[in-house]
This record gives sequence, structure tokens and C-alpha cells, in this order.
Amino acid sequence: MNRATNASVVDLTIRLAESSDAHPIASLMGELGYATRAAEMEMRLELILKDPRYKTFVAVRGGKICGMIGTFCYHSYEHNNVGGRILALVVTENMRDQGIGRALVNAAENDFSERNITRVAVNTRFTREDAHKFYESIGYTRNGFRFVKNLSAVAD
Repeated sequence: MNRATNASVVDLTIRLAESSDAHPIASLMGELGYATRAAEMEMRLELILKDPRYKTFVAVRGGKICGMIGTFCYHSYEHNNVGGRILALVVTENMRDQGIGRALVNAAENDFSERNITRVAVNTRFTREDAHKFYESIGYTRNGFRFVKNLSAVAD
């Protein structure tokens, strides 16, 4: 159930992320279960923010970042047109169920539309049942499985 009200999203700003947002974005990654130091996020964002295929939006309320969404646009072997992917979406725990995640997805979907992208995919872990319900509530459908295998690196 969406408990968001118009009042809860009125003081919310969605903007493109900047390199100076590394610390709060690192904290948000920790909430997803990916412990990340600010210095690590600074290195990641340095590459991501330079690459036009990526977009990172942050949600700001009360002057503080309370959520983020990271997206990627890509060519595929299966389709003629460019596709979009939501790579990360997180809202800080004490701010959830206030429409922030939906606002972040709306910003990402608007950006995809402006790029003429009509197909968007997202992966979530099996254990993230709240995320599954959220995506289904905003029109995403389940259509497959993701398989992951960690490979050994040849060099550091």
C-alpha cells in the first residue's frame, strides 16, 4: 500500500547527483547491504558521472540526500532499440513509504523517455520482497531470473 501523500513529496527535490554526493550515496549503498566507504564511492562516481550512458539522481529533503537511483542505457543483442536498466534504487530506511522511491523512478523514467528508451529492466534479490511489491505496484512485471557467478581476477 502506498502511504504517500502530496504533502510528503512537496518538499522533495530530485536532482542529478554530483561528485560531492559520494558520502551520502555510500551510506545509502550500505543500507542496501553493500558496505561502501565514501572514498570508494568517490572513485565510482568519477567514472559513472563522466559516462553519458549512466544517470544518477538523488532525492533531497530538508537539505539532506534521502534516496538515489542509478540507471544505465545500453544496446543489446535481443532488441533493435536501446534499453534502460535501473541499477540501484534506495531510500533511507526512516524515509520509506513516503513516495520518494516512486519520485526517483519517475525521474529515471522521464529521463529514459527523453532518450527515446521504451524498455526498462531492473533486478532485485529474491529476499527483497518489499522491492518486488514496489516495482509491481508501479507497473513492472516479473519475467525471468538473474544468475550470478563471481570469477577470479587475473590481476589487481
